[in-house]
Amino acid sequence: MEQSKIDRLNVLAKKHREEGLTSEEAAERKVLREEYIAGFRSNLIHHLDNTYVMDEQGEKQKLKKRETQD
Repeated sequence: MEQSKIDRLNVLAKKHREEGLTSEEAAERKVLREEYIAGFRSNLIHHLDNTYVMDEQGEKQKLKKRETQD
């Protein structure tokens, strides 16, 4: 994600805390947050694909994808 988009996201987050956002700004913030999170997750996918956790019986299990809640 480009630095200019990260800067804009920070400006919108600060404005959200202090004043509140218009509906257009809220929509822009939502899109920018989704892009930021997707980029962050894509950087971690290799590590997560090779992660194991211990279950209740003390056995190693491959980390499963988290189910989305609707």
